Amino acid sequence: MKLTKSKYNELLHNIGSTLQKARENALRAINTELVKANWETGRHIVEYEQHGKEKADYGSALLKSLAKDLKIKYGKGFSKSNIYLCRQFYIKYPIFQTVSGKLSWSHYAELLTVSDDLARSFYEKQAIKENWGFREMKRQIDSALFQRLALSKNKKGVLTLAEKGHEPKTAKDAVKDPYIFEFLELQKHSIIKERGLEKKLIDNLQKFLLELGKGFSFVSRQFKITIDNEHNFIDLVFYHRILKCFILIDLKTRKVKHQDIGQMNLYLNYFKEEENTEGDHEPIGIIIAADKHDFLVKYATGGLSNKIFVSKYQLYLPDQKMLEEKVKEIINND
Repeated sequence: MKLTKSKYNELLHNIGSTLQKARENALRAINTELVKANWETGRHIVEYEQHGKEKADYGSALLKSLAKDLKIKYGKGFSKSNIYLCRQFYIKYPIFQTVSGKLSWSHYAELLTVSDDLARSFYEKQAIKENWGFREMKRQIDSALFQRLALSKNKKGVLTLAEKGHEPKTAKDAVKDPYIFEFLELQKHSIIKERGLEKKLIDNLQKFLLELGKGFSFVSRQFKITIDNEHNFIDLVFYHRILKCFILIDLKTRKVKHQDIGQMNLYLNYFKEEENTEGDHEPIGIIIAADKHDFLVKYATGGLSNKIFVSKYQLYLPDQKMLEEKVKEIINND
């Protein structure tokens, strides 16, 4: 009996799905064994040290000897730096049950480069919760996400952030300051117009969503609203799945002015009346500008019932050391 085209395509799809699933399962199994083997390698080195032998510091003769002999016996993958990482892996995670099966060895190798225990814990928890791939996690580490979020919290908030990751519960939790747009690959002092910045962000939407944070879903760009026969356009509109509200974003490639805040207030009032449906909470407005004056923002937003936030953006990665020092101050002085 001759197979119909649709039946044949179904057969092809089913076989492909089976093979794909088998390959994914095989990769997960390989990853689990690799993570365990590297942890065991670290354990053997640390136990060797504890029996009074040489300490395996990065430049030690022990690591050099291990790297040389393991390469001869087992092939590539046994550089001095890799063996040192295995040792650090065991030291930072002495109980193997605390190691997540959801993260690869590449994840953990990158996490071990984060010297601060609180920051490392945050990135590990967040990578698991948000299913970050290795490159996504590395980007968040490089952009100092933990420190940027921690600066708006007290000591208790910082410790909770490190222990549980970031879970937006209020409008303020959904906002960062600054936003880092290094993925646009623009020069530090580039001159770019607002529409050009908007286009580049949309062209890099996946990375932009990663920077915005958990819960953001893209709705529209240049959202048109008409009031008194006058057309206005909101740069970007998102919906936040966790906070259950629209988030309106206005981009400014200059310092924010009080008129910009008034305009955002108009947009929010319109959305409350015309776009919100049953179950939606009040919309949030975020103005992302090249610069801002804190007192102007304070006075311009004072007394407004709508939730309006003004943040800066940067086209380059922040100074991590400076941010780390500020977070340490919060922990030590609180």
